[in-house]
Parts: sequence; structure tokens; C-alpha cells
Amino acid sequence: MEADAGVGVGIDEAQAWEARLGWAFGLIADDPAERAAALRRLDRARANVQDALARYNEVWRSTLPGGGQEKWQDPAFRQAYGRYVEAGRHALPDALWNRPAGPVGSWQGLPYALLFLEWEARYPQEWTRHAKAWGTKQGLIRGLAVAGHDETVRAKLTDLVEIVVRRAYRCKDREYVRVARAVDSEDLRGRLESAARSDDPWARRHAGYVLRLLDRPEVPNTVHVWRSWLAARPGTGTGSLVQRG
Repeated sequence: MEADAGVGVGIDEAQAWEARLGWAFGLIADDPAERAAALRRLDRARANVQDALARYNEVWRSTLPGGGQEKWQDPAFRQAYGRYVEAGRHALPDALWNRPAGPVGSWQGLPYALLFLEWEARYPQEWTRHAKAWGTKQGLIRGLAVAGHDETVRAKLTDLVEIVVRRAYRCKDREYVRVARAVDSEDLRGRLESAARSDDPWARRHAGYVLRLLDRPEVPNTVHVWRSWLAARPGTGTGSLVQRG
């Protein structure tokens, strides 16, 4: 009975995520009109978050001075905070913050974390204009760079690594080495080797770097190692191909 109850709770939570953020998959749609509609909805959701945050800050300033315990006794303060939290549950990236403890594979927000990263990978300029959050990107990548994912998630992460190594570098892209190491496979290496033989000089360098670190797990994925790798490749300085977004 306990196992059945847990499954039921998981289904309910997944449905709640779908009700709040199912529309967000339009952000990675091939159809520009569908993406535009999703972007408009995201902008509205983020505006609601900002309004709720402004109200929360206003109440914070107007409530009694002192420590947090005193403020939490004020109903208006608790209500303003609750509205801010609830608004964030309907927007990206806010809904992905404060993941509960436990394996990432059991988190019902996992599909939306993958969505957020795929959106940044496939439509970086739209991501930058509407929901830029480098810290969230980094945190999600690190959280997902673990063993034990099911095949669907492993396939998605493999796709993300390939997309990222084939494009101009963006902030925190180096973190995907963690993911590559976590989902290392013959398929992934084949894709990286293909990128390393491509006509694009950046793809060759980036894919070569990831392959080197897959072959040498003892080598740390540090900024120094990264820059040394780039500097050793003629035609690519340490910053000439970096795109910050």
C-alpha cells in the first residue's frame, strides 16, 4: 500500500507540473509561431513573478523591524511571500529553484529542467532575452551530471552535449563535460568524434576537449585546463570564440 501511495503522489505531482508549465514545451517547438506564443506566456508569467516580488518587498519594508520570526507572525507578510512563491511555480527558471532533496531522477521537475537546458542550447538568443539565468543553467547541469538516469534522460543529455560542442561557446558550456562523463557511451563518443572531424574549427576544438577528458578522467575540468587546450590549437585564442549571450 505504501508503494502504491507513493506512485499516486508522484502522478499527482507530475500532473501539477504539467498544469503549471506544460505550455513551456512550446519554447523548443520547431514552429516559430508556437515558440512566439510560449514566449508571450513566459513573459506574462515572469511579469507576475516580478509583481509578486515587488509586493513582497513592499510588505517586508512596512512590517515590524527585527528578525524574521517577528515578520512571519504578520499575516500580510506570509500572504505576500506565499504569492511570490506561487507565482514562481508558474514561470521559468523560478520553478526549477530549490529542488527537494533526493535523487534527481525521481524529481517531477526533471522534464522541465531538461526543457530549460534544451531551450538554451537550441534557441540561445531567445533564452537570453526572456529568461537568462547562468547560475540556474550551471546548477541544473551539475545536478544532472550523475549516473543512473533512465535511457530517455540519457538520450536527451547526450543530445545536449552534441548540440553544445557544435556551437559557439556560451557561458557555462564547459560544465557539460560533467554530463558527458556521467553518460559516456559509444554513441556519445561517435558523435563527438564526428564533430571533431567537422569543418567547423570551433566544433573540432570543443569536441576534442570533451573527448580528451573522457579518456582522462583524472584530468580536472578546470578553467586552466580549458584555456590551455584552446591556446594549444592554432587559430583559436582563449577568448576569441567565447559568446556570453
